[in-house]
Formats: sequence, C-alpha cells, structure tokens
Amino acid sequence: MLSTTIEKGISIDLIDTPCLLVDLDVVDKNLESLFQKFRYRKVNVRPHLKTVKSPELAKLLVKAGAAGVCTAKVSEAEVMAAAGIEDILITTEIIGTAKVERLTRLIAKYPQIKVVIDSQTGIEAMQQAATDANIKLNVLIELNVGQNRAGAEPGEPALKLADTIAKQPNLHLLGVQGYEGHLQLLTDEGERKRLCADAMEKLLGTVKLLREKGHPIEVITSGGTGTAEYCADAGVNEVQPGSFVFMDGAYRRAIGERYGHALTVISTVISKPAENRCVIDAGFKSLSTDSGNAELKVSPDISYRPAGDEHGILESVSGSLPFNIGDRVELIPSHIDTTVNLHDYYYCHRGGKLEHVWKLSARGKVQ
Repeated sequence: MLSTTIEKGISIDLIDTPCLLVDLDVVDKNLESLFQKFRYRKVNVRPHLKTVKSPELAKLLVKAGAAGVCTAKVSEAEVMAAAGIEDILITTEIIGTAKVERLTRLIAKYPQIKVVIDSQTGIEAMQQAATDANIKLNVLIELNVGQNRAGAEPGEPALKLADTIAKQPNLHLLGVQGYEGHLQLLTDEGERKRLCADAMEKLLGTVKLLREKGHPIEVITSGGTGTAEYCADAGVNEVQPGSFVFMDGAYRRAIGERYGHALTVISTVISKPAENRCVIDAGFKSLSTDSGNAELKVSPDISYRPAGDEHGILESVSGSLPFNIGDRVELIPSHIDTTVNLHDYYYCHRGGKLEHVWKLSARGKVQ
C-alpha cells in the first residue's frame, strides 16, 4: 500500500514498517509546555526546523506561537518559504557562489529571510550578491560562545564585523546569534546551567559593547531544547529549541521527561532465531546511531542494536523475549534529527487512529 493512499482513520497497526509514527496528542502537550514557559518570560520562540523538516509541523509551531522559524540550509528555507512560512533565520553561514546566488533569488521573493555572518569574507560576498540582485539583506553576526564551531570571537572581533556591516549599503545588522550547542546534552544540570551562564556572558557582553558603539542590536538569539530557559533568564530575547517537539533518548537522558516522546519508529519482528533474540526490519537505514542505539519504548530491559542496513536485533539479558514473528515493536530514536532524515513520511495519529500522512519535504536538503 502506497504511503499517500493510506486512508485517514485506519488503525496504525495497518501501516507498513519500518516507519515514523507521530503521536499528535503528545506533540500538542510538548508545544503547550514549551510555549507557556516563554510566554511567561516574554521571549520569542523561533524553533529550529532541522528537527522536523516538515512544513505541516512548522505550521503547527507557528500556530502555537512561534515568532518565526530557523533552518540550517538554504534548501530547507526554500521548502518552508514555498509553503508559506516566510519569517526564516538560516543559522549556518552561506558561502560559495552557487549558494549565495540561490539565497539572493530566494530573498528577492521572501524578504523576511535572515542570514548569519561571521567573517569579513562573508560580509563582502553578501554585499556583492545583494548589490547584484538589488535587494537588502538582514544579517546577524554569529558569535562563538564556547562551541568552537563557527562564529566570530566575542568582543572586539565582533565589533569589527559590526562596523564593517554598518558601512554596507545593502546589509542591515539585525542582531547576534550565539549557540551553545556543546551544552545541550550535558546530563549534569548544574554543570549545564553554569556553562550556559558563561556562554551567555560572552553573548550579552558583546551585545552591550555593540550597542555602546552605536549598533542598535534588535535580536539576541540562542538556546536549544536543553538550554533555552537558561538563555531566556540570562537576557536573550529569542530562543531556538527544536528537538522538544518530538524528543529522543539523548535529550531525555539530559533533561529528563520534561517533554514526551512524540515520535517513534515502528518495526516488525521478522525472525526469532533464539528465545532471547529477535530480528526486526529496522537497521541503519531506519534508525541513526550517532547518539547511540535506539531504545524499545515499553521494555527498557530489552536492548536494540542495528545488524546491518535493514535488520536490527532485540535481545533480553533477563531471559526470553515476549515477542513472536509478526509482532510490531515501537522504538525511541537516540537522535531525532538524523533519524527523521532517513524517512520520507510522518504517519501522524491520535489514539492509534491515523490522522495525517505528511511528507518530509525538507528531508535530504543539505545545500
């Protein structure tokens, strides 16, 4: 049965496996839980769509109160803008002639799209492209607040970039971005809070310097699912959580059960070679392993491991497995983002009855 011809209202037990199953009731609870926290703090939420990769889910986020969205790549922004979601911050530096030209064509149609810059080279490329396309670009300076990935150094190096941007007729400095991604999955909450405070000191100290030097910084954006509340309390006015929508094993180990597991992978037992070992139809092509192996949702004492591209193995350390050939099992991914990117569709249900089949339109968008 083709994914696009499955009838609404059927039991999820009739959907072929392996597949991504989304519990919309849990999604709703996660959205309400997170947005309530930031409504109270009067901080904008701009969720990162590299997690969900779906215009339909992006629209749910906007309806729940998102001030806009983030994407990691130009190609993701193209998908979202075409679906009517136009207030987008692209959070990765855009370098290279082909990519910059693609960006300017997009912004000519959707001027609310914003980009980040962390170098003089980036400024020059953006200014030249904006001049050639006769458009204005809203830019944010990305700061390195401790992740040691991209980003200008805080303080004077960032000020130098801001001064240069201010001289460009086609660029408008809107704000700063400082993402403390290295802290998201720290399991020691005290350590996560302490290190986040250090990161926010770098970010907000630079904002103070830029404002003192005449740059009217409007947007201070930071924070992921594991740190957004700390960032908001420190003084940023926008946060970028994404994984909270679905949650995964890695985030649960870090922040507990603050949000529910709304997304699982359903798989079928296809072989039972031994009483304590089953083979299922979900391997490396269905579940990512960059953050460890997936977990069986209802039986934590049963382990899962991939056994090739299409196979996975369930094993019990305590005795025989309670599964037979043909049974279906539900697994919690260890890392949502990379697992979602392996699939074409979300099968969304309420109470076990299928409500939507949504295509992952931004899946595989790496450019």
